[in-house]
Amino acid sequence: MTKKTEFQHILVGVDDSEDALLAFRYAIATAKQRHAALTIVSIREDSDVNVFQAMDKDYIHGERSELEEHINTYVQQAKDAGVEQVNAVVSEGKPAEVIVKDVIPHVKPDVLIIGSIAKKGLKRRVGSQAAYMAKYAPISVLVIR
Repeated sequence: MTKKTEFQHILVGVDDSEDALLAFRYAIATAKQRHAALTIVSIREDSDVNVFQAMDKDYIHGERSELEEHINTYVQQAKDAGVEQVNAVVSEGKPAEVIVKDVIPHVKPDVLIIGSIAKKGLKRRVGSQAAYMAKYAPISVLVIR
C-alpha cells in the first residue's frame, strides 16, 4: 500500500539569502495551493554576537526586536500572496539545531522547506545547516536550490 503524504502545515526557514528566498516563494505557492498553514522561522545565530554585545541585554533585546519586525514583513508577504494561515517564530542559537530540536517539536509541521546555497567545484554540496536538518529532522525536508 502506498502512503500518500499530505502537507497541511509547512515550516519554512528564512535568512534573507537568495536560496532562502527561493524556498520562501516555493513555500508560499505550496501553502496556497494546498490551503496549508505556513509558519515562517528565522534564527539569529549566537556566533553573530561578540562577548561585549552578549553581556549587553539592551543590545540582545534590540537585535531580537529587529528580527521580529523583519520576519513580520515575510508574514505580510505570505498573507498578501493569499496564504490564509501564517505564523512566525523567531529564536536564537545554531539555526539547524534550534529548528530541529525546538521549533519542529513545538510547531508540529508536516514538512520543512529550506534553501541551500549551491557551491561550485570541490565545495559543491548541500550547505551544512541544510544537511543537518535533512538528516535529523523528524519530518520530511525539502531543500530548494
